[in-house]
Order: sequence, then C-alpha cells, then structure tokens
Amino acid sequence: MIREHQRKWIAAAAIVAAAGIATSLLRPWHGSEAIAGTPAASPPMPVEVAHAVGRTITEWDEFSGRMEAVDRVEIRPRVSGTIDTVNFREGATVKKGDLLFTIDPRPYAAEVARAEAALAAAQVRASHAQAERARAQRLLDDNAISRREYDERINTASETGADVRGAQAALESARLNLGYTRIVAPVSGKVSRAEITVGNLVAAGAASPALTTLVSVSPIYASFDVDEQSYLRFAAPGAGGTRTDLPVYVGLANEEGHPHTGRILAVDNRMDVRSGTVRVRAVFSNDDGHLLPGLYARVKLGGGVEHPAVLVNDRAIGTDQGKKFVLILDKSNKLVYREVELGSAFEGLRVIRVGISAGEEVVVNGLQRVRPGDTVAPKLVNMAYRSELEDRSNLQSRKLASGSDDSSQSVKSKG
Repeated sequence: MIREHQRKWIAAAAIVAAAGIATSLLRPWHGSEAIAGTPAASPPMPVEVAHAVGRTITEWDEFSGRMEAVDRVEIRPRVSGTIDTVNFREGATVKKGDLLFTIDPRPYAAEVARAEAALAAAQVRASHAQAERARAQRLLDDNAISRREYDERINTASETGADVRGAQAALESARLNLGYTRIVAPVSGKVSRAEITVGNLVAAGAASPALTTLVSVSPIYASFDVDEQSYLRFAAPGAGGTRTDLPVYVGLANEEGHPHTGRILAVDNRMDVRSGTVRVRAVFSNDDGHLLPGLYARVKLGGGVEHPAVLVNDRAIGTDQGKKFVLILDKSNKLVYREVELGSAFEGLRVIRVGISAGEEVVVNGLQRVRPGDTVAPKLVNMAYRSELEDRSNLQSRKLASGSDDSSQSVKSKG
C-alpha cells in the first residue's frame, strides 16, 4: 500500500513539473509572436527636390578640339655646308623674310665667280662666231667660199649662242645656291629652338634633319568633330544659315567660359561613318598670340532662334540600361519614374527635350537611395543648389587628391 501510494505521488509530481516546463517554454514564444505581429513603420526617406526650370534659351552645343597653326614649316637647308650663324632667339616671334641661319657662303660665292667667267668666255666666242657668220655671208654672195664652209660657220654661230644661254643658266643656279646660304623665315610666326647649332655640317634635301620649325600665330585654326545631329541642326546647308556665318566660341583649359570669338572656315566633305562625326575647322584672330597650336580647346557652336526649354541639374538624371530618367514627386509625396531625352548643357543645367514639364518637382539629391513608388520626405531646394553633404564630400576628395587632408597624414605617420 505504501509503495503504491509513493508511485502515485511521484507520477503526479512528474506531471506538475512537465506542465511547469511547458508553460515556461511557451511564455516567451507567445511574447515574441506578439512583438513580431506589430512591426514598427519605417520613416519616409528624406530627399531633396527642386522645380524643373522653364526658360527661353538660345541653345548651343559644346565640343572638344585642338588649336592648329594655319602655316607650319620645317626649316631645312637647301644647300650643304657648315652653319655659320644662328640669327634668332628660340621661341621668338619673327617676320617673313627675317634671317634665321647662315651657311658658310664662300664655296658658293666662288662658284658664282666661276660661272660669271664662263659666261664672259661664252659671250666672246659667240660674238666672234657671229662676225664669222656675217663674213661668210658676204663671201658666199661673191662666190668666194663654198657652201659647206658657209654652213659650218652658221652652225658655229648657233652653238656659241646656245653656250651663252647655258652659261647664263649656270650663273643663275650659282647665284640661287649662294642665296640659299641665307635661310630666312618663309612666313611670319613663332620659331622653335635651333635643332642644329653653329659649326655643324648640314646636307641639302628633304631627308636632312630640320634646322627648326616655324608656326604662324595669327590667324589660327580650331579643329573639332561635330556629331551628325549637331551638323544637321547647325552646320548643314539650309540649317538656318550658311556654314560660314555661324558664331564659334573657344575657351582654353584655364579660362572661364568661351572668351574667343571666331567663325567656321570649312566643313569636311564627308561624314566619318565609324565615329559618326564630321570634321569642322574654325578660324580665330590671335593678334596677342595667346592661342598656341596644340592647345586643348573647348568649342561652343550653335546659336539660332530662341525657344522655350525645360532645364534640370545633371545630378537629377539617372541611367537605366542605357536610358536616361528622372524621379518626379507627385501630390502624395510618392516618386514617379519618367524617361527623358537629354539636350545640351546650358549655364550649368541640362536641357530636357522630352519627358517632364516646367515646374514639376524633380529629385536632385538622394536619387540612389530611393525607388519609383517610394513615399519620401521632400526638402525643396533650388535647382542649382548643391547640398552641404555633397560639398563636404567634394572638398574631402580634393584634399585627399592633393595630400593635404589631416586625417590621411595622421594615418601615414602612424604607419
């Protein structure tokens, strides 16, 4: 009886303990389920938006090009000899006809003297032959000379006349060679350094090394490639004017804007099918010599009729598999995807040809953190506004690039 009572008591205790363990296990599960069933709502993502700008503009297209000299001459010797003098300062501006080099003229002066003597001798022989010819004519009239002897004197007179002309040509050639010992500037412009100096022997011919190079300064060309659409819009015949009346503006790499004004001189006769561009050459006055051949040039081309346009900041434009888009804010603060067609740049903004209207609110900062359909917390800014975060980021990048950032220096010192 006692053992049976003990077994019943142990079984009851086990049931109570199991119930307690089950209760303790189930209590936290039900609590976590209650927490998970009521998730906290995430706040809307903050973004900066701006009104799309509507303006009446005169549209321009910008291209990259290079300045080119109108005339570029490699100065080479036309006669062989030793360089006697170098008569210019390297990098100086010279005028057409200015003396640049002198080759030792003495051998060529002697050749001129020899040619003059040869000409004088030929003229004496020719004069004697002409006198003999006249005498033979009189003797022939008196039948005092044979016809054969008469013909020989006529032939001698003709030969000596040809000898005179040959001696004259040889003298002219000798004088030309003597003149070639003075190497002068064929055009006005800026001369380079002297590649061959005094005392060196030079040879004549196109294969000989250049003594120096000379480039003209004013006027000067700017050559650049224009895409097909820009050519059809601005430079093609019938596109609102002739090719030569289009204004062209150029700015160098260190200049603000495009301060140099010129005009189109020529458009190539074919479109390059590989690049889809046509070569255009503009001409600019360069009286002060500020534009140097080979310099990088920012070219602005176009003009034409004023027209209304919609403009946004380039930071508001995203790329989606080759397509350009912007995110528009609707009345309920939700973002709407808009595909757009871009135009040229204008005063720091981008022309939008198709896709949005003036006055619509466009996301200009935070585009990477949101998606179409998201509800956002907008902050209205100016379209040309740059956020403080972006300015700090750009400043930090510039400091890192220049090596002047304090934190980077401290890290290097610790390393």
